[in-house]
Amino acid sequence: MDEKIQIAHGSGGKLSSQLIDNEIVFRFGNGPLKGLPDAAMLKGFKNNIIFSTDSYVVHPYEFPGGNIGNLAVHGTVNDVSVAGGKPKWLSLGMILEEGLPIKTLQKILDTIKESAEECGVKIVTGDTKVVAKGQCDGIYINTAGIGEAIDGFNLDKNLIKENDCIIVSGNIGDHGMAVLSAREGINIKNGPLSDTGSVHRLVQKIQPYADNIKFVRDPTRGGVASVLNEIVSNTSIGAILDSEKIPVAPGTNSISELLGIDILSVACEGRMLLICSESVSNDILTEWKKFPEGKDAAIIGKINNDKGRVTLSTVTGGTRLVDVPMGELLPRIC
Repeated sequence: MDEKIQIAHGSGGKLSSQLIDNEIVFRFGNGPLKGLPDAAMLKGFKNNIIFSTDSYVVHPYEFPGGNIGNLAVHGTVNDVSVAGGKPKWLSLGMILEEGLPIKTLQKILDTIKESAEECGVKIVTGDTKVVAKGQCDGIYINTAGIGEAIDGFNLDKNLIKENDCIIVSGNIGDHGMAVLSAREGINIKNGPLSDTGSVHRLVQKIQPYADNIKFVRDPTRGGVASVLNEIVSNTSIGAILDSEKIPVAPGTNSISELLGIDILSVACEGRMLLICSESVSNDILTEWKKFPEGKDAAIIGKINNDKGRVTLSTVTGGTRLVDVPMGELLPRIC
């Protein structure tokens, strides 16, 4: 059978994992790429370097709460941050479609400048290409980020054990639902706003607890469900989430219920998921709640011994399996 790339290969679900494992990790996975961190730890320098890259093809490129510009900055800054790094420099690569209004480009570039300044990073190199009309959706962006490793962090999912706590830094699913609403013309009062934003301050604030922090990730494509399933897959541990403790904004919840979409599989772009020892969980929560981006942080579950399974306790007293979608749930949310 002559297999071809499907749109679902980019969804962050099972087909994405299969493509990455079978075609990319198979060829390049013996160095810093091993384990598929959001950013690579590069050793051999005076200070260890954290390096990450990401491409942004979100459609539409403007959505409630943001646009492709701040998404590109925040996404790469967050990838460096959740790998235990302090972001310092970004590259900026753009593919522009013939016919893109100059005013639109100016707005996006202004947003990139403002977001970079807010995150304390500098744009230091880049590239611009223009393609014929119809060859991209207005604008695609690639950013690569370099940061310095923060002392103390030893993030390794193999350190996770039973009774460790699962913490999320804020409401989940806002970005995916905001993009979907914009794409489909769904307009409701107080509808979802993208959570695009940086988590770098939250990471730096919890450095004193680094010895007890096992894992940090920003739940983008595939959402919380994909991250947790990746952690427990083929291991002796599992995860149990408490549905009543998971923070979800009312507008986001309304759209997900209207469309029958599991909010646990919806992308965030300004949140982080952290697993730590129970002994420091409340301290981390207290520190995060001091920041606007962490005010809705919550402990949403624990690690258990349910081998390789993620489950959710429901309001009716039962539990259900939290799986990863096989196909495409929300195309092109980043």
